[in-house]
Amino acid sequence: MSGIYIHVPFCAKRCTYCDFHFSTTFSAYRERMILSLKDELSLRKKEIKTPIQSIYFGGGTPSLLRKEELSSLLEMVYLHYHVESDAEITLEANPENITKNKAKEWKLAGINRLSVGLQSFKNDDLKWMNRGHNKEQNKNCINTLYSVGFDNISVDLIYGLPDLKVSEWKGFLKKVVGMGVKHVSAYCLTIEDKTKLKHDVENDKIIPLSESKQIEQFNILCSFLKEKGYEHYEVSNFALNKNYSKHNRSYWDRKEYIGIGPSAHSYNGKERRWNISNNHTYMSRGTKIKNWYNQEELSRSSIWNELFLTGLRTVWGVSKKEIKRLGGLTNQEAKEIKVLIDRGDLFDSGKAYVLSETGLLFADSISESFFRVS
Repeated sequence: MSGIYIHVPFCAKRCTYCDFHFSTTFSAYRERMILSLKDELSLRKKEIKTPIQSIYFGGGTPSLLRKEELSSLLEMVYLHYHVESDAEITLEANPENITKNKAKEWKLAGINRLSVGLQSFKNDDLKWMNRGHNKEQNKNCINTLYSVGFDNISVDLIYGLPDLKVSEWKGFLKKVVGMGVKHVSAYCLTIEDKTKLKHDVENDKIIPLSESKQIEQFNILCSFLKEKGYEHYEVSNFALNKNYSKHNRSYWDRKEYIGIGPSAHSYNGKERRWNISNNHTYMSRGTKIKNWYNQEELSRSSIWNELFLTGLRTVWGVSKKEIKRLGGLTNQEAKEIKVLIDRGDLFDSGKAYVLSETGLLFADSISESFFRVS
């Protein structure tokens, strides 16, 4: 199975913590951008030969798309690709963009899953993050989606926010569970380069939450959602009744996918490719611009490293079969496996090596300990 990711590089405003590629001044060329996205979908139609199981509109803020724009992009996908009848078709949406009319349009266009960026239920936090919504809109937008027939809804939350108290974080989680959503993605606030948040931290305008409090909030996240029946199936993702994100799983399971749009990434098992992070250069391809994307052939070491980097993030772990196919563990790596198991950070499921709940806190550093250099 394969997936298609479509990056919509439009946002109404810039969140203080965000380092994704987008523009807030796109009105003059939005039609040209949509045409460019459709052109790339057509251009790359021969790259994927297996059925499409996931279509994902990310960004940016794809909920800013007009009905005609969204429909035309989906029509182009169905024209050039074999899309499974039960394919997951996700649209990322901000609460302020969700109205009954918009939700009806999304449903008619073929969207069957919404990923909603709630982030916080504290208005002060939403204000300094420069979000375009408030806590009241968070609750109302989910009810609106239910009212038009959407039942596969995921929400995003951020923990580790400055001054976020444990009691407040528990309150956020209770609200989300009370909404009955089938999927929760929760991310720790990270301070990225070239963001307003980084500038404010460096100038002592914002004091980050301590690492110990971030860990405490992560532990509360895991235990609370588990108690409510959500499966912690990836470091930052939780699903009710196995409503996993097919889109996200394609990344972690290293399935092939193509990324459409400026800054979008693609993977075919042997190579990685990424489009240039410049809207106007991206739209000029085929005329005066030739190098609108970069490509890298993956070495055996890179494939090995990605096996651990992605596998250890999930409940499915790193497949022993895949380890064997790639040549097996070295003596030193086998010793490291034993140390992690003895320490309680890793366990052997029989078919795979899987991180424990405590091990998930250090997933990146643990996976890096198995990295090989080409």
